[in-house]
Amino acid sequence: MRAVASGVVSNDLRAVASGVVSGDMQGEYWKDSDAVFDHDLDSAIRAFQQYRGLLVDGVVGPATYRSLKEASYRLGARTLIYQLSAPLYGDDVATLQRRLQDLGFYVHRVDGFFGPHTHDALTSFQREIGLASDGICGPDTLRSLDLLGARVTGGNPHRIAEEEVVHRAGPQLTGKRIVIDPGLGGPDKGFRAPTEFGDVYESEILWDLASRLEGRMAATGMETFLSRPWGANPSDAERAETSNTFDADLMISLRCASNPSSSASGVASFHFGNSHGSTSMIGQVLAGFIQREIVARTSLQDCRTHARTWDLLRLTKMPTVQVDIGYLTNDYDSSVLTNPRMRDVIAEAILISVKRLYLLGQDDQPTGTYTFAELLAEELAAADRM
Repeated sequence: MRAVASGVVSNDLRAVASGVVSGDMQGEYWKDSDAVFDHDLDSAIRAFQQYRGLLVDGVVGPATYRSLKEASYRLGARTLIYQLSAPLYGDDVATLQRRLQDLGFYVHRVDGFFGPHTHDALTSFQREIGLASDGICGPDTLRSLDLLGARVTGGNPHRIAEEEVVHRAGPQLTGKRIVIDPGLGGPDKGFRAPTEFGDVYESEILWDLASRLEGRMAATGMETFLSRPWGANPSDAERAETSNTFDADLMISLRCASNPSSSASGVASFHFGNSHGSTSMIGQVLAGFIQREIVARTSLQDCRTHARTWDLLRLTKMPTVQVDIGYLTNDYDSSVLTNPRMRDVIAEAILISVKRLYLLGQDDQPTGTYTFAELLAEELAAADRM
């Protein structure tokens, strides 16, 4: 759907994309019978992608098309129910989650997915007000939600719940369960970076960095899992599904970036956050720590942290951070990423960032100064005292 679209599809895209960004889904559909994918539609799609936390490229690929479809649903337009065979996603589900959250029945993130947490919250609400607790959001339940709509809203139960989990986990890294997700894999080697010792592929850099990070984490007593084997390149949704089976505390995904312009450079970190106002607080905090530590230790350009709704961030049950550690198309970034000693530095920066997360600001040290040796000594000393 990049160059020219049919009139029907193009009109639908204009209506949904423009309506979601403007907040008016009741607007009139475009009438042109010979509509094409022109500049105005491209701008509308890009604005929609930006608003929904998607990759802003103007291409209506699977992720954008899925988000357009989800944005078209309004609460009450269909019956909502938890079903394993055909899971329900949509803005109507997100609205239901928000209303249940305001009433104190739902404490998880508002992600627009009607899963077991939404089902449990809905049945609790139905039971509380005397309706049949069947977990079906039909006319009677909607009517009750409207009548009992919260008069006072605010706060973020999901943020509070995430922070409490970290607080209860304690400052020691021993026993923490971490999923490490190196990008690419298998036949997909990614970008080829030339070095004085020969070419190095993107997939090799990411796997090596993941291995260095895994080794350091294991030395502190953490349990680590890889999201994929060496010879496979699963989709982000498949990586998330695999990672969810580990019952992990955190997931850290490693990626490289590339750009047609050699001037594009820097490291960026991403966490879950959507247009419904739901954000992974732990993911946001960890992304900030990782960003600052890597920039301080490598002098890579700081491209800051960003909230996104990518499958890997959205579908994982645990707080997840994706780190784009630099552009292999940039000379300086490439020199950093292809240097094994600098990959050691980046692995140390990420591990220190995880430690900072669990310290909750207590007994902390300035960014870029805490070393792996110091951390390991403290972890071993803490283990001896237990």
